[in-house]
This record gives sequence, C-alpha cells and structure tokens, in this order.
Amino acid sequence: MVESTSGFPPTHTAAAGNLVMEGGGGTHPGTRKEESQSGHVLPTSLEANSLKKSSWGFLVTGVVGGTLVAVYAVATPFITPALRKICLPFVPATTKQIENVVKMLRSRRGPLVDIGSGDGRIVIAAAKEGFTAVGYELNPWLVWYSRYRAWREGVQDLAKFYISDLWKVTFSQYSNVVIFGVPQMMQQLEKKLELELESDARVIACRFPFPHWTPDQVTGEGIDTVWAYDMSSFRGREKRP
Repeated sequence: MVESTSGFPPTHTAAAGNLVMEGGGGTHPGTRKEESQSGHVLPTSLEANSLKKSSWGFLVTGVVGGTLVAVYAVATPFITPALRKICLPFVPATTKQIENVVKMLRSRRGPLVDIGSGDGRIVIAAAKEGFTAVGYELNPWLVWYSRYRAWREGVQDLAKFYISDLWKVTFSQYSNVVIFGVPQMMQQLEKKLELELESDARVIACRFPFPHWTPDQVTGEGIDTVWAYDMSSFRGREKRP
C-alpha cells in the first residue's frame, strides 16, 4: 500500500479537483450554445424584415408608376384636343337629338358623315336606317369604342370610323353631313363645307346653327334643336372667299 505524501487520501484530491473543474471560471456547454444561437437569430431577423420592406417598396413603386402611365394614356386623347385653338369637346348626343337627326334624314339618300363622331351614336343610328355612314373623330379611344359598338349592333359593314382632324378631311363625297359643333368653329366650318359639298348635299347642325346660312328645316327645342341646310339653297349665291 502506497501512502500519499500530502497526507490526504488520493480520493479526496480527485474529488476536490473535480469540484474545482465544475465550479470554477469555465462556461457550461449549454450556456455557450444558447448564447451562440441568440447571437445569430437577431441579425437574421433584421435582414428578413429589411428584405420584406424592400420588396413592398418595389411593389408599391411599380403599382403607382403603372397607374400613372395608365391614367396618362387614357387622359391624353381627351386633354389634347382641348389644347387646340378650336376645341370640339365630346358631349354624347341625347336620345331626342338622335331622333331629330334621323327625322331630318328621311327621304334622303347617299353616304353620310358625322364630323366629330364621339362614341358613334349618330353614325350607328344612320347605319340602322340603311345609310353608308362614316365618322371622323380625333380621340382614338372613342374611335375604337365606336367600332366596337357598331360590331355589337351588327352594322359594322355600314358604319366606319376613322381617327382624323376634321380640318384635314375633304367632305365632297358625302351627300349628308352631321355636325355637333361649338360657336367658335361654325363660321370656319360653314366656309369649308360651302366650298366642298355638292349642290344636292344636306348639312344637319345640332346644338348650334351656322351663323350665315338660313336653315331649310328646324326641329326640336333647346339643346335638342336640329337645323337642316340644303346646299342647293346657297348655290345661287357667290361663294365666300
């Protein structure tokens, strides 16, 4: 049997050593693991939130930008005509106005044109009466909608619509002309039509009459008033310069 030189049993020394190892300045493995996990979770969460906010930012920017582009595309054809010297605004014809126009077309023959045809109501109504009808309109959205309406009404073969400025169109080939005008344009249009139309043509003005012509027929009242002018009534007079 070997005796310890320190005077203490060997087992006590070992136990003391274990106690020092466990209760000393060391860190428990579980504690290190928790600290490690908590140290990595916080940055990961911040990054995720940052990415999420960034994604929403791109989405909102895209939606707002797309909306502005769409509004611009739709509004521009309506706003641009208003910037012209003479503006012919789009005001849909009333049911009574259409009835009065059709009344003025009774017993008439030959092709018809609607100057500033808007949503195509007059042209479509004339096509239903058997006329070959054409509408000229500066707003492309209204022209496309008019073509759709003509197709829906089954008169797409008789009703045609074109995007054009009325001052750049020659109306000599039409026997019937319909115009929903404004006072600022009627005198200039009067001169243009008097120079271009044949003697058998009829001009039907809605809302506002021509300043110098004397109508052959008038029907309706108020905003539904319609004036009919036969060009044969003016051929005996000298054409305006």
